Amino acid sequence: MDILKAFGKAVKLRRVELDLSQEDLAGRTGLARSFISGMERGETAASVRSIGQLATALECQPSDLWLVAERLMQSKSSGA
Repeated sequence: MDILKAFGKAVKLRRVELDLSQEDLAGRTGLARSFISGMERGETAASVRSIGQLATALECQPSDLWLVAERLMQSKSSGA
């Protein structure tokens, strides 16, 4: 799994865990819903600043999102 897709999936997993829509997350971050959608699909790269905004809105640390993304990448590369 590519890093952009893994990070986007990590964001989506946390967003769904908090029962937020993309629109809700956009409102909390000030980012466009279309940006969040593209990022969750791995089509748009997030900047360091937007990762910080996402983490704050998702009530976690940026490193939490990266750790989930790393685990997703490892599980896909190991065939699990």
